[in-house]
Amino acid sequence: MSPSAPHPLLSVAPARLHPTQLTVGKAEVAAKRAQWKDLGRKKRKELLAAHWFPGVLGPKQQVYIVDHHHLGLALLEEGVESVPVMIQRDFSGLARDVFWRTMEFNRWAHPYDRHGKRADYAAIPGQLADLADDPYRTLAARVRRAGGCAKDAEPYAEFLWADFYRGRLKLPGGKIGARAMEKAMRLAHGRDTAYLPGWSGTWE
Repeated sequence: MSPSAPHPLLSVAPARLHPTQLTVGKAEVAAKRAQWKDLGRKKRKELLAAHWFPGVLGPKQQVYIVDHHHLGLALLEEGVESVPVMIQRDFSGLARDVFWRTMEFNRWAHPYDRHGKRADYAAIPGQLADLADDPYRTLAARVRRAGGCAKDAEPYAEFLWADFYRGRLKLPGGKIGARAMEKAMRLAHGRDTAYLPGWSGTWE
């Protein structure tokens, strides 16, 4: 299949999906697992049908997902046998280093660790189960859901919010308490966050 060929929909086991980032918010993964447990068989099928994973074929025909990492890890931990993956591009003919550079150029890879530091491509784990926890990524998602900012279609938008909070809020033990959440919401509507994607507040 050439890079410009039609994009097929594949059925892939979550254990065979390769991530394109280093971290997730594990609390967000836990929340998605809880939501999955509450669904009946029909609703689970509907959820999977409505949430296909955008993917890219990489070296050795391996499938790399470029979104829905939290959901993918949640479904893996819940023992789901397969998920739908829509292949966006076929980069399987590229050498591995060229593949990763091309992925990042297309904004389909985010090689930054749980401290917000740039990492080598080799540090990106080979499977969803090895993604590290970044509690600031969870904080960013909670701020968005609470109305602190709008959902933005830009890739990795919530990682930018996470990096903003990383230098301004302490989360002892990775826990997000009421006080931290209150401060995060105040900051979300202030002048300092006006550059961030989805900013929806005004400063006085």
